[in-house]
This record gives sequence, structure tokens and C-alpha cells, in this order.
Amino acid sequence: MKFENKYGKFLLIKDYREGFDEDAFTEKYIPELFEKFQFFVGDVSAGILRLKGFYQDTNKKNNHKKIPDYLNEYCNMNTAYYIVQKL
Repeated sequence: MKFENKYGKFLLIKDYREGFDEDAFTEKYIPELFEKFQFFVGDVSAGILRLKGFYQDTNKKNNHKKIPDYLNEYCNMNTAYYIVQKL
């Protein structure tokens, strides 16, 4: 699903357990922190959204190929999450 907000155009790649809320994503997205990232993982635990950015460049520390590792290591098992790509 493609969507657009005041920060740009995005593509919702995965929405596990219906964790995606466009308004919450827009509210949590801080341009000064997140504009450098191309991928975002949002996970909801105890009703709180955490947003983490990842680079497309594989030479960077937080590259998008590490998203499965992030989900396994830092997110609660079976928590609702989503993956968004900035277009």
C-alpha cells in the first residue's frame, strides 16, 4: 500500500498483525532524525509505537538486510509490527 504524508511518499511493505497506523507513523516520524533512512520498522508493544530506521546502503551499520535480526532481538515475540520504505 502506498501512502503520502507531509514528509514524503512511502510504501507499506509488511503489516504484521495489523500494527500499521498511518497517523501514529506520521506523529512519530521526526524529519531531523529519520530523513536519512530509506526503511522503517514500527513495532507496537504495550500500546507504544517504536520507530527504527534502516539504510538501503549495505555498507552502513543499520542496513535494511538486518531488519529480521532487529525483529528477533529487540521486539517482543508476536508483537505487531510493520515495515515501510520511503519512495
